[in-house]
Amino acid sequence: MQNSHAAPGLWALAWRRLRADRVAMAALAVVGIFMLLLALSASGLIVKDWEDEVGTNYAPPSFLASDATEAVGRVSAQHVTRREPPPPNEFDPLAADLQALRATLPAAALAPPERRPSLPFGADKWGHDVIKKTIKGGETSIVVGLVAALVAVSLGTLFGAVSGFYGGLVDDFFNWFYSIFTSIPSILMILTVAAVLQQKGVATIVLILGLTGWTGPYRLMRAEYIKHKAREYVMAADAIGASSWRKMFSHIFPNVSHVALVQLSILVVGFIKAEVILSFLGFGVPVGVVSWGSMLNEAQNELILGKWWQLTAAATAMALLVTAFSLFTDALRDALDPKVK
Repeated sequence: MQNSHAAPGLWALAWRRLRADRVAMAALAVVGIFMLLLALSASGLIVKDWEDEVGTNYAPPSFLASDATEAVGRVSAQHVTRREPPPPNEFDPLAADLQALRATLPAAALAPPERRPSLPFGADKWGHDVIKKTIKGGETSIVVGLVAALVAVSLGTLFGAVSGFYGGLVDDFFNWFYSIFTSIPSILMILTVAAVLQQKGVATIVLILGLTGWTGPYRLMRAEYIKHKAREYVMAADAIGASSWRKMFSHIFPNVSHVALVQLSILVVGFIKAEVILSFLGFGVPVGVVSWGSMLNEAQNELILGKWWQLTAAATAMALLVTAFSLFTDALRDALDPKVK
């Protein structure tokens, strides 16, 4: 007979602790909103027209942009109607055509101008809505952070599993490889790989960050595999003839997957900030692709002119997501810690 009062597993206990943490749930809600905006933007349901010129160059933040436009249009129409046409030139062969064309100008001038949408965060130098541009830029930055973190954690888990499980010369080789990467400052390693690749693009940034960010997950996963390979359940799997790869990834990995998950959350935050730095320095996304980093790169020149709204929008969005993700990561790490009761 199955015991209906079985003890909850690790993930059930972790979710129970997370639900009891109000800060963690609020941070999770913020992250969920950003992920929803990412999905809607990637699917084209929102901000697909972010490149449309909906305002004048460097239009300031305003909730009354359409009213101001109409007022300007009415003033312009009044000036046009007061202008007297020049006297006709009887020797001009196009005089009759010009006279007919001038007769249509007052009616066109008196027509109301096109209504423009309000711009709560203003427009950039091309007249693009900064709010829509920020959402579209977040799509690029978040995708880079998520995919690059997944690549780094996958490599770190694979290298750590092989190194910790086999030991010996295999472990020595991976430790030597790990020492080379960690002996160079991370930002210099990232810039070196970016200079070698010499090709801008989202895929290039993902490769740069993924190939340089695996060292942290490797160190932790190696230690976990060294500890777990001597456990009784691994010996039992060895007794029934399980292969080494099956023992590593079917038996040990489910018991250490929480370490990989926490590392994934931590690296997402770091890689979003790294993408911003790369794009700010000119090694990031190409022309025609917008990200928070490219927005900050544009905003440094705008700030000199007193145009602060694009900088504020991109920096606020990035700070909000990074802060929420960091708070959620800390709570998740505490919730998955088996020492926490």
